[in-house]
Amino acid sequence: MNEPVYFTEQHRQFRDNLRRFVEQEIVPCAASWEEAGMVPREVIRQMGELGYLGIRYPEQYGGSGLDTVYSAILAEELGRSTYGGFAVTVTVHTDMASPHLVNFGTPEQLQRYLPALIRGEKVCAVAVTEPDAGSDVAGIRTRAVRDGDDWVINGSKMFITNGVHGDLYFVGAKTDPAAKGSRGISIFIVEKGTPGLRVGRALKKSGWLSSDTAELVFENCRIPAANLLGGENKGFYQIMRNFQNERMVIGAAAMGEAARAIEMTVDYVRERKAFGASLWDKQVIRQRLAIRAAQVEAGRALVYHAAWLDAQGRECVKEVSMVKALCGELVNKVLYDCQQFHGGFGYMREAAIERMVRDARVAAIGGGATEVMLEEVAKRL
Repeated sequence: MNEPVYFTEQHRQFRDNLRRFVEQEIVPCAASWEEAGMVPREVIRQMGELGYLGIRYPEQYGGSGLDTVYSAILAEELGRSTYGGFAVTVTVHTDMASPHLVNFGTPEQLQRYLPALIRGEKVCAVAVTEPDAGSDVAGIRTRAVRDGDDWVINGSKMFITNGVHGDLYFVGAKTDPAAKGSRGISIFIVEKGTPGLRVGRALKKSGWLSSDTAELVFENCRIPAANLLGGENKGFYQIMRNFQNERMVIGAAAMGEAARAIEMTVDYVRERKAFGASLWDKQVIRQRLAIRAAQVEAGRALVYHAAWLDAQGRECVKEVSMVKALCGELVNKVLYDCQQFHGGFGYMREAAIERMVRDARVAAIGGGATEVMLEEVAKRL
């Protein structure tokens, strides 16, 4: 794959170092994480020590103060690992949950929580989704009621990545039940071990097996008033602000996975013999892989263009929505073809392609379903 035009020498060095880390430290071990249902905490801490968990955060808290293009590189390279569960464990921590703290935290909240998140000593999750409220954030039913110097939270959250083993949750709850639609939602910081918070159950998924996913239950969960994150009843706008980053990162990871799948499949069909020749000698296979490679190259270009726009502080809701819709669908088309060209072996659990097919499916669902994204694009046409 060609390097984006936006890349500097620093971007290349960052990418090369990260790719080397993934190849040496992640790929040889990650199969066991699929069995365990989680990424070991020492791996998260190791990534923190190497500076991968605070790429865009202020240096005063241990971050690197870099821009959005670096986040796209991180996600793409994690996607190339071929382990979607590992990739989402990290990117939820770095780009979907912790940005809520960085964007809206008070100096006291930042000092208390952010250094440990950047070092990987604590893992965070964002708890907004409910059984009846996913992309439709306005449908949140979890309630938070002020009681003196505390807030008391009641309700449940569903499909929460890092929910089983996480240490810190950024929780969306309704604080003004009389408010219409998206108004009246606030975000709260809830620490693991807070009385009234429990993991209802660990959820079993089709893919992303090395990522832990939970149903969280809040039963008279009492937290200090100081744990309100951002303004009261401003939570919907806080959630919307980070959706752009979240969706860009999902698109980048999807293109990393798709690009790696094509590389692996080209290698396989060059070696696999059928009817007296390699599969690569079949024109239909060469051309299908060629068009998929072209589409992935175009998808990557759109990802990095959206990341660059964001880094420049420019409006990019349309472009990011395009990224999420296009890349979430494309990675599934790529993996379908790659599995097809692996034949029967591609259906075996021992084949990386089989795992990647399962992992890819959710790219068109999580973080905003394709249909929701296309409506966002249509509004801006």
